Amino acid sequence: MLINIPDNRKVAVIGCGFVGSASAFAIMQSGLFSEMVLIDSDRNKAEGEALDISHGLPFAKPMKIYAGDYDDIADASLIVITAGAGQKPGETRLDLVKKNVGIFKSIIPEIARRNRDAILLIVANPVDILTYTAARISGYPERKVFGSGTVLDSARLKYLLGEHLKVDSRNVHAFIIGEHGDSEIVAWSSADVSGIPISDFCEMRGHFHHDDSMKQIAEDVKNSAYEIIEKKKATYYGIAMSVKRICEAIVRDEKSILPVSSMQHGLYGIEDVALSIPAIVGKDGVEKVVPIKLNDEEETALRNSAETLKTILDDLF
Repeated sequence: MLINIPDNRKVAVIGCGFVGSASAFAIMQSGLFSEMVLIDSDRNKAEGEALDISHGLPFAKPMKIYAGDYDDIADASLIVITAGAGQKPGETRLDLVKKNVGIFKSIIPEIARRNRDAILLIVANPVDILTYTAARISGYPERKVFGSGTVLDSARLKYLLGEHLKVDSRNVHAFIIGEHGDSEIVAWSSADVSGIPISDFCEMRGHFHHDDSMKQIAEDVKNSAYEIIEKKKATYYGIAMSVKRICEAIVRDEKSILPVSSMQHGLYGIEDVALSIPAIVGKDGVEKVVPIKLNDEEETALRNSAETLKTILDDLF
């Protein structure tokens, strides 16, 4: 019997649409991997993207980039899944659910038959539903199946807070939690700027109408994707950078705390659903979910977000 040993320098990207190709490009630039296989239902699309990205290699690190099929993922250590129908203008992420769950029910068994040791990073939307789907039907350990979740939403929040406060967004520490979608929550209770509580830092910068500002920033974050989709039909650069960041945490075993979407079992009273709560991410996947400080209102909103997702899951499983 042939045993495939995972190559921790090999990554597979399944789905070569806007998000998949942008993610592949960001991964190539990262220098994290020495080999990347691109897989798509349209083989020509995968080959074209592989060629296009490969032509930039003289300006980056040596890497083998090629189009392949599911047999080529057997020794990959990380499989990034972006395949799925795209979000159309006026369509919520949850509108995509039945189409993309159907796609995953065909993709995940193909992966599981060839590779039982990789980490599955789910990026396609609705990411929480698809992360649950992948964890449920793959048979993988739950720690090895997680989604990009609200990593991008949290980056959008940090960016907007940095603009609002006129401070480097890298010094803003704040999380979006819950669903990657309309029921997401800003965890204001645990937000700070270099250790200074967010409300105190706002006053230092001359902002005193906290409630109005916080509500507006939260809405702007939630509507960011809709605004971009309306203007340019799709979002892909931000999520590609988020994928690269998660890959860094995995490959370098950074133990970084990132708000990825993972299976929940009891924290904040949430059970048997995948959603985003900050977690320690390293070479083995999600090591531990981190229980950040939430007030009663935020905890209630988080449980409501979980119920929103569970209602959909109950119709599917």
